[in-house]
Amino acid sequence: MGKIEKIFFVYFHIFKRLPISPISPSPPISPSPHLPKTTIMTSEVKLVSGSAIPLVGNDIDTDRIIPARFLKCVTFDGLGEHAFADDRKALNGEHPFDLPQYQGAKILVVNRNFGCGSSREHAPQAIAKWGIQALIGESFAEIFFGNCVANGVPCVTVDQATAKKLQELIAANPKVNVTLNLETMQVQVGDFSAPISIGEGARNMFVSGSWDACGQLVAQAEKVQATAAKLPYVNWAITAAN
Repeated sequence: MGKIEKIFFVYFHIFKRLPISPISPSPPISPSPHLPKTTIMTSEVKLVSGSAIPLVGNDIDTDRIIPARFLKCVTFDGLGEHAFADDRKALNGEHPFDLPQYQGAKILVVNRNFGCGSSREHAPQAIAKWGIQALIGESFAEIFFGNCVANGVPCVTVDQATAKKLQELIAANPKVNVTLNLETMQVQVGDFSAPISIGEGARNMFVSGSWDACGQLVAQAEKVQATAAKLPYVNWAITAAN
């Protein structure tokens, strides 16, 4: 289920519990027993740890990440199997995403200007659906980076030498554990460690969990419900829908 679908889903399940009154605004309502009772966020991304994939090359654009013919999908489910579809076909099973030693990886290590090209959200969705939870690279295209933030996938940057070193370490030992820590701002691979960078605003969103718009909405569901109950046009919309 994509981000937009989730938002509509949450709004529907909040609003459908509101009392319907087409004449006047609804009175205050009792909180639904099915709604969250706490505002604690559970979407924090502070650390990602696991095996990794080295994907060498600059300017890998979103059309290579997920070819345009797959954009007609209704949901993002199943999109992961088509990540880098054309590149994988051209390499006849030798693409890193096909190699058995990299299956189950959580971190993708790339080079310069990764995610350039069109602004399709399908690109980070395809990578995430494949199983990648974080990216490390020299630089990322701005819109791709923003889409990754919106989907809870941190993209941190390192210098060129560090990116190359990480890729070499992973290629030499595909099952080596790579740890990306957004609190200490370090990446650790065995005995090797290096600083990572990400904008402070994006870092705070991951660490606090505020990147998750749906999560924030659900955490404040009772307040949303109470406010919506006072809005006559919400009841009008529900009446019209029924």
